[in-house]
Amino acid sequence: MQIIERIDPLRRALEEPRRSGKGIALVPTMGALHEGHLALIDRAHERAQTVVMSLFVNPLQFGPNEDFARYPRDRDGDARLAASRGADILFVPQPDELYRAGRTVSVVPGALATRWDGASRPGHFTGVLTVVAKLFNIVQPDVAVFGQKDIQQATLIHAMVRDLDFPIRMIVAPIVREHDGVALSSRNAYLSAPDRKHARVLSRAIFAMREAFDGGETSAAALERLGGAVVAAEPEVTLEYLAVMHAETLEPAPAAAAGSIVAIAARVGTTRLIDNIILGAPDPAG
Repeated sequence: MQIIERIDPLRRALEEPRRSGKGIALVPTMGALHEGHLALIDRAHERAQTVVMSLFVNPLQFGPNEDFARYPRDRDGDARLAASRGADILFVPQPDELYRAGRTVSVVPGALATRWDGASRPGHFTGVLTVVAKLFNIVQPDVAVFGQKDIQQATLIHAMVRDLDFPIRMIVAPIVREHDGVALSSRNAYLSAPDRKHARVLSRAIFAMREAFDGGETSAAALERLGGAVVAAEPEVTLEYLAVMHAETLEPAPAAAAGSIVAIAARVGTTRLIDNIILGAPDPAG
């Protein structure tokens, strides 16, 4: 596996696979890799012969009171994990490589970016779309692979690919979960032992909603009340949102249907966690 820090050497490294007709897949990450990220490499290899994984803790997507400074960073450990799973290139730029002095252009998303995660993280999705657009232009992949856990992010990136005519096929891979149902997340590293136990309530709530849906309940309000009651039983957890959403738009849905998204965000101690499921679809460890 090659480790590349600058844009021009990365482009040169991709000339040969591009000339020889090998498909190129991009797996963008912020590092602190776990099995969920490594599963994205597996999905990328199903679609392309050359896999580029990026590690970049993107300052543009963190607000002034968020965790940019303490976000987990382990470049050497991440490199070992990425290589063990078969990534061909690890792109690890510094901020001044991607954001040069005098930068004036950003990618500003539409109204969806102000709802759900965007409501508590203003400007977050502008930072996400800007860095992803830059990575798309730098790597020029045939395929890009993202995780379902960040469902709002994936939906907004899909809209950007469509609206800006990026010639890229986007793959959204299922959530990978711990044995007790907790969605894998780099931010799980922040959780104390008691908070880690409390974190199970996020998946319990949405799994309870899915069970009720499978039993015939379709009222979004009823499902949301059910899930909210599950969360309320854990007083250490502060619910931010819990909603049934339309799959393509993430707008609130009055009635649940197969394919609807059930998404949750909550604070467990000081750590903000998110999770979601797709109704009518299998979910690992669910």
